[in-house]
Amino acid sequence: MVEKPNIIYIHSHDTGRYIQPYGHPVPTPNLQRLAEEGMLFRQAFCAAPTCSPSRGALVTGQAPHSCGQFGLLNRGFVLRDVHKHFALNLKAAGYSTNLCGMQHVVKDPNDIYDNIINHKAQAMVNAPRAVEFLNGKPEEPFLLTVGFFETHRKFADPGRAEDPRYTLPPHPFPDTPQTREDMAAYKASARILDQGMGMVFDALDANGLAQNTLVICTTDHGLANPYMKCNLTDHGTGVMLIIRGPGGFTGGKVSDALVSHIDLFPTIFDVAGIDPPDWLQGKSLTPLANGESDEINEEVYSDVNFHVCYEPQRMVRTRRWKYWKRFDDHRTPVLPNCDDSPTKSVWLDHGWKERPIAEECLFDLAFDPNETNNVAGDPDHQDVLGDMRGRLNRWMEHTDDPLLQGPIVPPAGSNLNRLDDHSPGDPTYTVE
Repeated sequence: MVEKPNIIYIHSHDTGRYIQPYGHPVPTPNLQRLAEEGMLFRQAFCAAPTCSPSRGALVTGQAPHSCGQFGLLNRGFVLRDVHKHFALNLKAAGYSTNLCGMQHVVKDPNDIYDNIINHKAQAMVNAPRAVEFLNGKPEEPFLLTVGFFETHRKFADPGRAEDPRYTLPPHPFPDTPQTREDMAAYKASARILDQGMGMVFDALDANGLAQNTLVICTTDHGLANPYMKCNLTDHGTGVMLIIRGPGGFTGGKVSDALVSHIDLFPTIFDVAGIDPPDWLQGKSLTPLANGESDEINEEVYSDVNFHVCYEPQRMVRTRRWKYWKRFDDHRTPVLPNCDDSPTKSVWLDHGWKERPIAEECLFDLAFDPNETNNVAGDPDHQDVLGDMRGRLNRWMEHTDDPLLQGPIVPPAGSNLNRLDDHSPGDPTYTVE
């Protein structure tokens, strides 16, 4: 009988791919070591560039509109069926299930996990509790979910290693003192995140658990900046994904295959030798890890429904092309759906609030990786536009997307912002 591997799902908040293993000048030596020992996915994408919907999709293996996680847990949105959570399905297969830190999907994690180790998510508080669990000779096989608050805003204060004068802001933004200061603070938070994750990785080694533990390290979506978090750009949907352990995820492999967060549930069950449930919409990554295939997906998809405001959008991305469509009549930026920050202020100072947004966008990622030149109206690209529209429509039909029937109604009691609010901190209203 094959020994079932332990599973560690370790995740951060709002990190995108802005860490050292992806080539960014953001020192994260522990994540770099994990990549060199495991497998790095350079073209991994979330199923929603907003917090709870992204996590809900990952833990159920379904698009947010399929699992019903349309918005943020703290705003009143929850999974439609908690029994689809991978932790409950691993429990049914003989795993002990343990949560350390944040999960941001269900109101009461006791409904999901056998053991709540810690509710606090700050890395320097949370990581030592996860280490205590690993040092305590836990019953195997186990699932340990370790959720960190970093790199969510508010960022840490920059230290000597994050001097803003020598920091480059992300590509979509101008190089100014404000954006440099903001990115330097992000780097400080990433340093703390890396230290916390490193404690967990070291504890696996110290307790002889590393060899039979599948470590899945990722984040929910992109950085909390304009055109990133809550946006269907690669800046918003692109995520770090490093996997190490059984199933071929060893040896410092690097994959350029298009993969999605919804592929992680089937991967876990494939490696564990457990029959997968029939609702899964993703595919196992093991053919990529063991060399059977260079690609498992022709395209990946992503949703936006609610963040703090309703902003319904759908996206399909192939190797070269990105297409997304908006399903409302709002044609300027929805400011509350962007966290307040110095970078947001720079854009607002230059008129971002009034910049128009198209109903549908088509981007040629070979020549326009920052997605600034919408060619949906270009006569030379109508064949591509038709193909991408067809891919999106077929996926929406296949997944019974409720947007096909009209606007999505938020649940009674949920708290939302108005579209004309300036900030997610502005007063909200409660849905009756």
